[in-house]
Amino acid sequence: MINVTKTFLPPIEEYNAYLRKLWESGWITNQGKMVQELEVRMKERLEVEYLQFVSNGTIAIQLAIKALELKGEVITTPFSYVATTTSLIWEHCTPVFTDIEDKTFCLDPAKIEAAITNKTSAILATHVYGYPCDVDKIAAIAKKYKLKVIYDGAHAFGVRKGGRSLMSFGDITTLSLHATKLFHTVEGGAVICNDSEIDKKVCLYRSFGHVGDDYFTMGINGKNSEFHAAMGLCNLPYVDAIITRRRELSEYYDKKLSALGLQFPVKSPDLHYNYAYYPVIFSSEAAMLASRKVLLENNISTRRYFYPSLNTLPYLKADKCEVSEDIARRVLCLPLYPQLTFQEADQVISHITNK
Repeated sequence: MINVTKTFLPPIEEYNAYLRKLWESGWITNQGKMVQELEVRMKERLEVEYLQFVSNGTIAIQLAIKALELKGEVITTPFSYVATTTSLIWEHCTPVFTDIEDKTFCLDPAKIEAAITNKTSAILATHVYGYPCDVDKIAAIAKKYKLKVIYDGAHAFGVRKGGRSLMSFGDITTLSLHATKLFHTVEGGAVICNDSEIDKKVCLYRSFGHVGDDYFTMGINGKNSEFHAAMGLCNLPYVDAIITRRRELSEYYDKKLSALGLQFPVKSPDLHYNYAYYPVIFSSEAAMLASRKVLLENNISTRRYFYPSLNTLPYLKADKCEVSEDIARRVLCLPLYPQLTFQEADQVISHITNK
């Protein structure tokens, strides 16, 4: 079976070396030394000042919403993983969907202002497949209307725009460090703040709101363990090689699929990309489903990522988002991971048509 993704695992001897340290120390959770070290090294890697390692990417978004004290309506994207929307609902905010661009599939800034009301408190946008939102235009809108900005950067680890880390834009950027991501800690996430006071709030919120016997605020258990941090410390040195291999495979796909009339996200010239996914947009949903069926019959797994458009979720009432709904019906993510061979990529390519 050729899977749509495959978790990268470091040499087991390297992970075992960290495990031996854990057995010797007996400190396996509650902000241990490995969590502390991982946070420092991630801040260095991502060129950010504040970062909190948390239990998963969904909790990261919820902590961001709570720390920024968001209420009422939050303008957000319909083209994202469902956690982006459900985190808002879980935190008693109302998601207001505006449509996406047809080139990057990120939130379209031109559609945002018309959706702003006196109940709007923030914009929550996703860097889709690691392609950046138009952060400059979104920042200008947020400043004009005094709105907070959260970026869901689940796909954007290591991405740079105009020479600047994509993690440094907005009030908060959240990360997923799930096993399917190019850099992972098995399960995990991170909250990256651009303000020290907000960072302190996130730190308290993820640890029940207290430090020792001193209680400051309400909180939850958003902490992560030493075992997960150890996996992150093992994986971090391999990130550059992982991205390089993903780039090689993506460029191979580009060359082989170029004649089929498929649509792809458009990269800006100032983008240092991480090749997080390989999405292709077929000419129709029928063409996509036909290729997906043949691929599966040949033991090749793909994913309709993202489908459905979140404004169509059955438990929500939302306006139409024509671009998002159209792309969601036609998009398919192809297998992409560092262990994939060019021969396996050829097998994938051989079963794709756009008819």
